Amino acid sequence: MFGKKAKKSENILILGLGGVGYYLTKRLAHEGHAITAVEMDGRLIRRADGEVDARLMQGDAMQFKCWQDAGARSMDYLIAATDNDAVNMMSSLIADRFGIPRKIARVRSLEFARDDSLLSSKEMKIDLAIHPEELTAQEIVRLIKLRAGNVIVDIAQGHMQVMATRITEDSPLAHKQLKDIGQEYSDFPFRIVSIARGITTIIPGGEQEILPRDQVFILVEAQHLPQLMDLVGVEQERRHRVMILGGGLVGSRVAELLAGTFDVTLLEQNEQRAEELSSTLEHAEVLHGDGSDANTLTQAGLLDMDTIITATSDNETNIMSCLLAKHLISDEGNGTAVRHRKTIALVNKEEYLVLAASMGADIALNKKVLAANEILKFIRRGELLSVAHLHGFDAEVVEIIAGPDAPITRKPLYEMDVLKEKIIIGGVYQNGEWGIAVGDTRIDSNDRAIAICASGSLKELQRLFLG
Repeated sequence: MFGKKAKKSENILILGLGGVGYYLTKRLAHEGHAITAVEMDGRLIRRADGEVDARLMQGDAMQFKCWQDAGARSMDYLIAATDNDAVNMMSSLIADRFGIPRKIARVRSLEFARDDSLLSSKEMKIDLAIHPEELTAQEIVRLIKLRAGNVIVDIAQGHMQVMATRITEDSPLAHKQLKDIGQEYSDFPFRIVSIARGITTIIPGGEQEILPRDQVFILVEAQHLPQLMDLVGVEQERRHRVMILGGGLVGSRVAELLAGTFDVTLLEQNEQRAEELSSTLEHAEVLHGDGSDANTLTQAGLLDMDTIITATSDNETNIMSCLLAKHLISDEGNGTAVRHRKTIALVNKEEYLVLAASMGADIALNKKVLAANEILKFIRRGELLSVAHLHGFDAEVVEIIAGPDAPITRKPLYEMDVLKEKIIIGGVYQNGEWGIAVGDTRIDSNDRAIAICASGSLKELQRLFLG
């Protein structure tokens, strides 16, 4: 949650403008931090120039002069996000010599995360080691273990929950405006707070209509989650069967984490890699084949699967394989099968996330976004800020405290024009309990609230609650 007083901006040195580094540079600069980004590749510098509000330098992190030119001694954070693990780890040691108090490094190898590692993160002066592939694999496993593969996130210490689910043609919410849904289903309170439609994320108002194929994000009190699941047609899973397309770092790790508890089939196109995985993944069925081929998918047992994960190294293959899987499953019956089979796509381009969710993937994940969000949480911990990014949505859920005489405290919510199509106040903690916020809710100083906003509206949300 936000505290009552905004924290001063931090001086942050970011090494690497590819992937995680570029995404973080944009996010942190947008939040008002002073960013210096160092990158060796001139093409990445030119791409970032004009798109990010940061000081950009072309240079080599292994040269001390580069650190001096970047003003390393004045930095509060180092984020080493180059594509080279050795450079990132060595940079943490160099940063420590320059007196940078907090060091974050992207490290793909899990060797340094083990308790018995010969060289630990602490010894390398790394305060936070980020393992993007491991984060992604763990998130996929978490999602599979959730009810029916829908995204369910605990907030407000578990008192409130949010669930993302796809709307079907026969859903009771389809073709209805939000204001009518609230009146018709009044047995328990809930709010639809975000919609992914096509490549667009919508922060909806009361007259917004819910359409089939919309991916909706619903806020509800934890005690009413079972009722919400019944309403939208989410069922508890039986014995779960999982198919993974792609045996790279993420796909093989997911298979390793799931095997033994779930029935896992992994399909790998590279014959040599498939043979390697056959010997290392003892409790998973590893097959050699092309996951973008319909016959191969069918022969591998697609129609018997509950969750399909596309985790190849190619964005388009992952998205189209999800679409193909949905098509093959729908041909099996009347469409009921599609509803109960979930697809998770690994998407390496940030711009494709919403597109993937709209085209066929029930959940779209991006390694750099997951890694960046872990780093953002680490940096924001001193600001008492809790933010969760919604998978497949360009939106955030935030727990926040209203400051004295903050703008949000001056009117009931329905009179707050600044909220329209930008911010939704979904829940509020008053009189010792959490509840769903409605139009005539009035937020007082020191009240805690749950807000959902477009990713680009975080600063506007801060101003609304902090003044």
